[in-house]
Amino acid sequence: MTMTTASAFGSKAARGGVPGWKRPLDLVLASLALLALWPLFLAVAAAIRLTSRGPAFFVQTRVGLNGERFGMVKFRSMYADAEARRATLVAASDRAGLCFKMKDDPRVTPLGRILRRTSMDELPQLFNVLRGDMSLVGPRPALPEEVAAYPAGAEARLAALPGITGVWQVSGRADVSFEDMVRMDVAYARGATLRGDLRLLWRTVGVVLGGRGAY
Repeated sequence: MTMTTASAFGSKAARGGVPGWKRPLDLVLASLALLALWPLFLAVAAAIRLTSRGPAFFVQTRVGLNGERFGMVKFRSMYADAEARRATLVAASDRAGLCFKMKDDPRVTPLGRILRRTSMDELPQLFNVLRGDMSLVGPRPALPEEVAAYPAGAEARLAALPGITGVWQVSGRADVSFEDMVRMDVAYARGATLRGDLRLLWRTVGVVLGGRGAY
């Protein structure tokens, strides 16, 4: 993923539908988080490289605001051939609806299970926040094939900048059905507030520590 200048960050996030307070909040908090967490980033990246073959980071195409595609960055939690094996496992999804989730996914490495349980695999998305592809709070960005299969009304969740955390993440994450996730995300897209985002960020801390719905 190519980093851009600070001016580009601002222009990219100035697209229609993003509240004016959101970008400053994202820039300040994401920058502070990266400054505080860089030793953890180095340690996790080294552990991934030492325990399984492949790069430390994984970049996957996701659909963001108004249907725009971008490369979402995560710490790699799966074996290198995970994408090729996905199609053979979709029928075994533990979550109803379009979004594939499997509690005992054989593609996940032993270290990856820890990263997912603690949500540390999501930390590199702070770079997506700086870049303007994502916000700290918003609907989780979907895969292109998931968006292509959306039922009527679900595309309304694309009216908000996607986030690292959000309403459904603090309400059970993967334990929440696709229909309930869409309902929560559409409601958020229509009424995001600064106070609401701060509340969701605070609740995220407890959810991460509890690990509910993380797999």
